[in-house]
Amino acid sequence: MTSSARRNWLALAAAAAAAGGLGAWSAWRHYSPDTPEAGVTDLLFALNLPGTDDAAIDLGQWRGQPLVVNFWATWCAPCVEEMPELSELQQQYQAKGLQILGIGIDSPENIRKFSEQRPVVYPLLIAGAGGSELSRRFGNSSGGLPYTVVIDRSGRVQTRIIGRFKLDQLRGAIESVVG
Repeated sequence: MTSSARRNWLALAAAAAAAGGLGAWSAWRHYSPDTPEAGVTDLLFALNLPGTDDAAIDLGQWRGQPLVVNFWATWCAPCVEEMPELSELQQQYQAKGLQILGIGIDSPENIRKFSEQRPVVYPLLIAGAGGSELSRRFGNSSGGLPYTVVIDRSGRVQTRIIGRFKLDQLRGAIESVVG
């Protein structure tokens, strides 16, 4: 290979590496949660959302408790995959005051049918398309699902995770707010 050809290959490799790095940075930036809006937990606690039995549930009842809020949809495979782990965490940390809430961004019919086939031990609430806006206010500007938010007893958002959580990561976030 001539030195000219070698320089061309090196230049091409450098350009490819730079483009790959830029793409990775761009993807990381796009899928990283933004800072939640001020007062978003007050908005959450002011909501009354229907559960799977259609009864309105006042989310204000959980003010002062550590919360895990999981935005999900029935058609989202990673959302469904993490539900047994969320049930396990609810049972494990319930005595320490933790409450997990599943906020469904889906139709009431789909969520009801899903809950009959795959019951969980934490409340599934129906927010429909409005759940996407609430998720965005919690910092999910990409709109990715699942989106998980950990809130401490004082109502501050401590952790935000876009996509399928790692169980150890979420357990660590929960440990930091139940103490």
